[in-house]
Amino acid sequence: MKLPFFFRNRMTEVSLTVIFVLGFLALVATSNGVFLSRASLQGFLTYLAVPITIGLAQMVVLCIGQMNLAVGTMGGVTCAIMAVLMADHNVPIAIAIPIGLLSATLMGAVNGALVVLTQLNGFIITLGTYTILLGFQYRLVKTFTIDKYPSSLPEFGKKAFVGFPYILVIAIITAILLSLFFSRTIMGRRILATGGNPLAARLSGVSNNKSVFLAHTLSGLLIGVASVITIASLPGINRSIGGDWLLASFAAPIIGGVLMSGGTIAIYGTVIAAAVVRLVDIARAQYSLDPSIVSLSVGVVTLSTVALSEWRRRRTERANEGIKATQ
Repeated sequence: MKLPFFFRNRMTEVSLTVIFVLGFLALVATSNGVFLSRASLQGFLTYLAVPITIGLAQMVVLCIGQMNLAVGTMGGVTCAIMAVLMADHNVPIAIAIPIGLLSATLMGAVNGALVVLTQLNGFIITLGTYTILLGFQYRLVKTFTIDKYPSSLPEFGKKAFVGFPYILVIAIITAILLSLFFSRTIMGRRILATGGNPLAARLSGVSNNKSVFLAHTLSGLLIGVASVITIASLPGINRSIGGDWLLASFAAPIIGGVLMSGGTIAIYGTVIAAAVVRLVDIARAQYSLDPSIVSLSVGVVTLSTVALSEWRRRRTERANEGIKATQ
């Protein structure tokens, strides 16, 4: 039976789902049921929205075989722009949020345009824009915490629908729309074709440059969504926003089954991997472990996943070469 596009990396996704369920049950058992309290579950689900969205933003660039190292500073600048507009210039929320989304999308478009024009890998380009945007973020926020924007925004971040925070619902809807984009649109399939085999894609009439530009632009839009979620879930914005996004943005899609070589996406895998990482963070707090344990664990798992994926890719290539040699 053909799986929906949302669920494609069956083994990885099933394994992660089992790990999540077992981890969830373990936390419930060891917390004497406290983890099942409304406040605990609400906190878990609320802080899951951003890791999911930034994971999807990185996944879009990974699927063309590139990286976006500017994820954190793009988000930080976008949050700063919206906060400054609302707090210092009294811009209404209904205007500030679209400006923020547009700003993040334009940052992604600039990354994509630079990659296409210079023909350098996104790793190099986004490393440069990361530094530039970091300076711009510090320039906007300075050493202050901006919290004088309308209270209705953080209040929205606390609201829930049938127990699910609105901001998590936004993240899940974003994931579903992204799945539909890659499965139902020509542009989405062309991006995957470019990531899977650029030469074959070009010979099939696909513009690889257009695919690369679109992937980075879409990544920017998703970072904009993550920024809106962030500003709605925090009491204030300062220059530290986005500082811890980079590892999280790579961990979710890579652990979720996305190949670094490109050509694949794993939307459900990214979502469930983000949930597993969040469980690890909660377990660290519950058992009073050193905070570095989370970063260490996630880093080791991410690196191991990359190494395993690369080993599988090379083994498949050697097997294919052997088949061709015998024909």
